Amino acid sequence: MSTAHPWLEELPWPTEKMPRDELYERIEHTLTMVNMGVLATVGKNGPIASPIEFYAEGLTAYMYPQPGSPKLKAMQRDPRVSFAVHTPVVGWVSCRGAQLFGAAEFLEPGTPEWEHGISILHWQASAAELGRDVNVRPSDMIMRIDPDRVVYTEHWIRRKGYAPRQIWRKADG
Repeated sequence: MSTAHPWLEELPWPTEKMPRDELYERIEHTLTMVNMGVLATVGKNGPIASPIEFYAEGLTAYMYPQPGSPKLKAMQRDPRVSFAVHTPVVGWVSCRGAQLFGAAEFLEPGTPEWEHGISILHWQASAAELGRDVNVRPSDMIMRIDPDRVVYTEHWIRRKGYAPRQIWRKADG
C-alpha cells in the first residue's frame, strides 16, 4: 500500500474527461517544463525517433530540423509526425507527459512565419552552448508542429477523479 498516495491503488482508475480548457492549460504547462522531446517520423524502413530541442507557444512546438538528416528527408516525404515530451519522473505520482500528433511544417527564413518561430526559440542559449556567436541569429529553416491531437498522461489528476490519459483534439473546438 502507498501510505503517501493511497489513491494510486484505487481500482478501477477514473474515466472522467477533463474540461477542454483545463486540459489545454495542463498540456501547455507541460510543454513549458522541459525543452527536449522525442520526434518520431516515418522513414523508408520504418519509424525513426530521436531527441530534439524545442520550445512551445501554446500547444505549437518549434524546433530546428538537422539539415540533410534522414529524419528531415523522411518528413519531407511524409510530414506526419509524433512528438513526445515528459517531465522528470520520480514514480507514478509524478508521471506527466504529452504526445503531439500532426504534420511537420517547414518555415523558410525571411517569411513572417519564420520570424515568429525564431522569436519563440531560445536560440541564444543554444548558440552559447554550441560555441556560436550569440549575436548572430540562425538562418536555417525552422520546423513547426501545430498538433491535430494530443495524448496527455498525468496520474496526479486521478485524485480529482479524472482519467490519467486525456485526449485533446484541435477539431473539438
